[in-house]
Amino acid sequence: MEKDKNLYRLDELSNYKVASNYSDVTGWTIVGADNRTIGKIDNLWVNKDMQRVVYLDVKLDKSLIEDKHHEVRDVIANDNGQEFVYKEGDSHIIIPIGSVSINKDTKIVMANNIGYDTFRNTSRYNRQHNFDREYERRVMKSYYPENDPNYDSNDDAFYNRREFDNH
Repeated sequence: MEKDKNLYRLDELSNYKVASNYSDVTGWTIVGADNRTIGKIDNLWVNKDMQRVVYLDVKLDKSLIEDKHHEVRDVIANDNGQEFVYKEGDSHIIIPIGSVSINKDTKIVMANNIGYDTFRNTSRYNRQHNFDREYERRVMKSYYPENDPNYDSNDDAFYNRREFDNH
């Protein structure tokens, strides 16, 4: 699978670190807009050309993966009708950096407008296999279904949206 190598995990880039005026949120808990735990921040995804963090990489809380209170949507049909099935090990999701608020005192990251159910139904990826732009599009559509569908760009322009703006 071709991966757009503009994106790197922060821990892959030995000469990069989080700027001193930002918190390194790795290991912090992330909660949804409804204050329910989503998981722990496992890593940061950096766009190397733009020299900025674009995604938080979240390892989902077991309870969210195993949540049986709702019908669990293990199968999600993607655009061309193929079914997307969660496999064992698909326990990570990405969240655009501009979609969260960071509380340095409590060391909690909160998703601004995205709730537990959305996260529960968002497609996941497996750390071993990383993800591609198609996955990024699917995730953005699940978080922001009302946005214009213009997630078509294959270059860094994809990240010129307020969801990625962490200022």
